[in-house]
Formats: sequence, C-alpha cells, structure tokens
Amino acid sequence: MNTDFLRTLIAVADHGSMAEAARRLGLTHGAVAQQIRVLEADWGVPLVARAGRTVHLTDRAEQLLAPVREALERVDRIRQLARTDDITGELRLGAGQTALNSVVPVILKMLLARYPRVRVDLRPGHSSDFYPAIERGDLDAAIALEAPYALPKRLGWQLLREEPHVLVAAAHHAGQDPHTLMRTLPFLRYDRAHWGGRQIEDYLQRCGIPVQERFELNAIESIAAMASQDLGVAILPMSTNGVIERLGLATLPLPLPCAPRRFGLIWSRASPRQVLIDVVRDAAAREYARVAAPSTLRRQRAASSGRATP
Repeated sequence: MNTDFLRTLIAVADHGSMAEAARRLGLTHGAVAQQIRVLEADWGVPLVARAGRTVHLTDRAEQLLAPVREALERVDRIRQLARTDDITGELRLGAGQTALNSVVPVILKMLLARYPRVRVDLRPGHSSDFYPAIERGDLDAAIALEAPYALPKRLGWQLLREEPHVLVAAAHHAGQDPHTLMRTLPFLRYDRAHWGGRQIEDYLQRCGIPVQERFELNAIESIAAMASQDLGVAILPMSTNGVIERLGLATLPLPLPCAPRRFGLIWSRASPRQVLIDVVRDAAAREYARVAAPSTLRRQRAASSGRATP
C-alpha cells in the first residue's frame, strides 16, 4: 500500500475537496481522484460519494481516518528513527551463557554508546527455548544456535559465527590420537538434551566409539575446566569465550567430519522493534567478526598440530 495515497485521503478530509487537496499536494485533480480509486479498490469500500458537482467522504471513510492517521504517524516515526541517532525503546534479547560471558557485553557497549536511550531486557536461557519465545512474542531477538529444523517465514536468521568442534584434553595429551583417547580415557559429555550436545552425540554414533562417560552437563566452561584437571576428554566447540585457550588445553582435530556449531541472531520479522533489532544485528556481526579475525589462524595451526593453543 502506497502511503502517499493515504496522505491524499487525509488531505481530502482535511481540506474538504479533491480540488483543494490537489492544490495543497501539488497534484492534478485527476491524480487525486485516481489515488482515491486505488484505495477503494484495495479496501473494497467506497471512500467518496458524489452529490452533484461536489464530493464528500463516506461514513466508512470517516471511520477509517483515525487508524489511517495513526498508521502514518508510525511510518513517520520509523523514518525519523532510520535517519537519526535518537533511537529509543526496549529490546528483549535472549542469549546463552557463553554469549553473555563473551560477546554480549561488547555488543551492548557498542549499542548504548551510539543509542544511550535504548533499554535492553536480557533473558538468559537455552537456544531451544528462544525460538518458541520469539514466535510467542515474549522475545524480540536472541543470539542462539541454528535450529535443527526449517524456520517459518515469520522468523529471520543471520549467521554470526561457526565454531569447529575439537577434542580437548589436558596439555600432556597433545599430539595423541583423539579416537584412542576417547576409547581409553573418561569422557566428559556435553549434554545430549541440548542442540549442541546432539551434534556431538551424532559424531560418537558415526564413529562407533563406546565412550566411558564420567560427567554430562550443559556448561562448556565447566567441561573445559574438568578436562584441564585431567578428569577426562571432551568434544567441544571452539567458543568465543576463549576458555579452551585460557586453560592451555590440547586441541586435537577430529578424524571424521563434524558439523560446526553455528551461532546467529534469530528475530521476529513482525516485531515493532525492528529498528532496534537491526542495530543489534549490525553490532553483533561486527563483534563476532572482530573476535574471529585474530584467532582463526592461531586455532587452525593448533588444530593441525594437535598442540594446545596459547
């Protein structure tokens, strides 16, 4: 629907005639009449009635004036937000602990430095919970794992980062065969109840390795800390929080292909906070790119050599 046609309808109502509306809008009388006819055809109702040589709005058109004015005010507000830095409002954003402890604070700093009047309602949780929350309207957007199913068209998705899976172990296991370690040492399992854990379970099933499970939990940082104490080995993604590097763990490339963990931003296309979502998308893309750039080569070298990353 062309918003200019809506403004023409309002002008006819405000100035009392098509001729005066045309003069005020800088249009011909015929152009005004044509725009009104387009609206009538689109809405399926008559908007003007003719009595002799004069026209007036129908009762139905009078009833539509208030919502039309409201719609035009919202459009004008969106245009204003798009053209200025004076963005306000609240964004309800979901994120997991890994993102909250690494990239989210930086994203928020970037966001608020530019738009200090924005308020963000942070909701910690799991990726599998964020998707239905966004569909219900409880969240506007979330940093989450890619869903293992096709998304409805009303949801948007933008990939931010791919994290390769590696076998992690205490530093003195560097250079050893990862499958041999998985067969002989206790296994620290990433929780199979969550999407990330299911990827690892799929790898174990394809390998046919009967691991000796010691612990199973949904906490990458905790699993990495246990591996650093030589309590076992684990398959983990090279996450943005850098815990594997900080703990000096050996990172061993997996012998068989294993899909990376894919993080991105998920949002509702119908959210009235789309302007804010776009700002967060840009900030998130910038920060994830910054985090990935200096560490990619270092991680590739560590994975190929089987040595702990510095």
